[in-house]
Amino acid sequence: MRGSDNNDMGTPKSVRVWFGIFMILVYLGVGLLFILDIFNIDNTAISCTVGGILIAYGIWRGYRLYRGMN
Repeated sequence: MRGSDNNDMGTPKSVRVWFGIFMILVYLGVGLLFILDIFNIDNTAISCTVGGILIAYGIWRGYRLYRGMN
């Protein structure tokens, strides 16, 4: 019986990379939608702040993905 710490049956690396790229695009896209006020939030400052945070997090995830591939 195998334990839960077995790494032989993990997710293939290419799937993790493509999922990471997809999530980066989602964070950047939603952040851009917040900044462009597509979601019709009444307070522009909050909309721009949330959008900026999402874009910064998308860039951070891209950096981590790039560093993890090397």
